[in-house]
Amino acid sequence: MINRRLYFNISELNLLLIGTSAFSCGLVVLRVLWTLQPTYISLIWNLFLAWIPYILSYILRKKHETINNKMILAGWVLLWLVFYPNAPYIITDLFHLNEKDGAPLWFDLVLIFSFAGNGLILGLLSLRDMHNVISQKTNVKKGWWFATAILLLSGFGVYMGRYLRWNSWDVLASTNILVSDLWHIATQPHKNARAYGFTLLFGLFQILIYYSFSRFINLLKKSTV
Repeated sequence: MINRRLYFNISELNLLLIGTSAFSCGLVVLRVLWTLQPTYISLIWNLFLAWIPYILSYILRKKHETINNKMILAGWVLLWLVFYPNAPYIITDLFHLNEKDGAPLWFDLVLIFSFAGNGLILGLLSLRDMHNVISQKTNVKKGWWFATAILLLSGFGVYMGRYLRWNSWDVLASTNILVSDLWHIATQPHKNARAYGFTLLFGLFQILIYYSFSRFINLLKKSTV
């Protein structure tokens, strides 16, 4: 028998995500009113971008059974992948933490970490949706290979955003320059050690978090039966 107190349907989950996102945005508004400075207001935009992959994966999870064309499915996954790194990217905004504008450091710590937490959760939930879709379309093993590859690619995507300042829409807006940067990183690894190091470490970090998250969800399901 399922314990209803431990069960959240998707509507309740979305309300929780909206609530935690509103809390984060409220902290920024409070800070702006307090200091009269627009510091950290860009975090609201970053959080909006983190919502995009979650929304895309949510739609696909609801509609994937009606999609039989592999090209359409691949196109949807590719579109989702372009935006997915925006979710874990917010974690790197912790780089900006320092005393500024007269606001207490502890307040800014909570503010940035709340955005980072929201981004991480949105990313985990979004990847889990896509992981489940791929597993259903193929098999469990391929589903895990997909998730692992996505997390490593995400590590590289976060690097591109944080250090080279690329955005998701630059894939179409500045394709030639983007390809040039990718070619330089691929062909001259000795000059791009940070790119490889960051990608591997951040990718492994995400894999560890995602595997732990998946195990926790599975164990929770078993405990409520």
